[in-house]
Amino acid sequence: MTRLRYAWVAVVQTLLRVLPFPTRTGLVRIGNPGRHSPVLLTGNFTLTVQRVRHALVGLDAYLLIANSRGVNVWCAATGGLFTDHDVVSVLKTSGVDRLVDHRRVILPQLAATGIDGKTIRRKTGWHTIWGPVEARDIPAFLAANQQVTRAMRTVTFPWVRRLEMAVAWAFPISLLALALWPVWPDGVLPLVGLVWTISLGLFLAFPLYEQRFHTTGKNAGFILFDVGQRGLPILIWLGLLAVAGVATWLAGDFSWSQAWKWGLASLVVLLLLGLDLTGSTPVYKSGLHDDRLLAIALDEQRCRGAAFCEHVCPKDVFEIDHGQRLAVLARPADCVQCGACIVQCPFDALHFEGRDGHVVAPSTIREHKLNLLGSRRSPTT
Repeated sequence: MTRLRYAWVAVVQTLLRVLPFPTRTGLVRIGNPGRHSPVLLTGNFTLTVQRVRHALVGLDAYLLIANSRGVNVWCAATGGLFTDHDVVSVLKTSGVDRLVDHRRVILPQLAATGIDGKTIRRKTGWHTIWGPVEARDIPAFLAANQQVTRAMRTVTFPWVRRLEMAVAWAFPISLLALALWPVWPDGVLPLVGLVWTISLGLFLAFPLYEQRFHTTGKNAGFILFDVGQRGLPILIWLGLLAVAGVATWLAGDFSWSQAWKWGLASLVVLLLLGLDLTGSTPVYKSGLHDDRLLAIALDEQRCRGAAFCEHVCPKDVFEIDHGQRLAVLARPADCVQCGACIVQCPFDALHFEGRDGHVVAPSTIREHKLNLLGSRRSPTT
């Protein structure tokens, strides 16, 4: 793929990231792979596939593209759209088993919430290896004999990713705003500008108020009005109103009706963007999901220190005491309740517990995935 085409795909799919973008499934040869070349697997979200292929330029490898319904691997695996069945299917139908002498497939770590490595091995004979979170780290991962570092397996939300999410939300909301042209021709373009201003401000300023999500566990929508405790989003809204009011006053066009109109419009935009802001990040559970109120719990009697939990945790919650052969919840407050550790533990030593003491068993996490409203349902197969 040329750099120009790669850039074009990245731009278009960032603008419309809220929509599925499927690409063809199957086997792709990267470079000139041979009998001992690595086999990597990802979902068929077009942007993800192109990023993986871009990262593999100059290397020799086989890339398997499984059906994730055109959704990125983390959302698809967590929501039951990317399943064991999809991985088994592409391993069995692609013919890759006739091209290599080994049986090791490298899966994206963020698929560990929905893909059970034990099931893949039992049904296909292939051993699963969890690769890094970011596609750009794949070359270093392969060069290090397929070993991930702590940095490679930890999810972050840097400014580039925050900018992508700001654009991904601002663009479709702007399209909705343009639909108001027949009834509000003079206000549509300023409204679009307001959408982009609020979206960029909300996501780029995220580090300034994210600690409120971490320490309270509140839905982001409540924090919008938490002015006394770092309520930055509401302060952004008040600041925009002040700027708009001063601008219209200086232009000699100020009126209370205009002020109320823009106040309501900006509040609606802010609520659309911020009500479930945590759900638009890779570092927090959606505020709409009850799972955010659960805590990860370890049964030390069952644990054998196999380190599967450490290898798949996107927030580096676990450490392994190799002397005691025991996992340790070193940073439990950082857990985002993704469930990857529960799915991968071969001893069922991990589970979720609610504040009222109820237990969510490992079998429930494996068999019932989350829909958009946070309810668990059976995976699509």
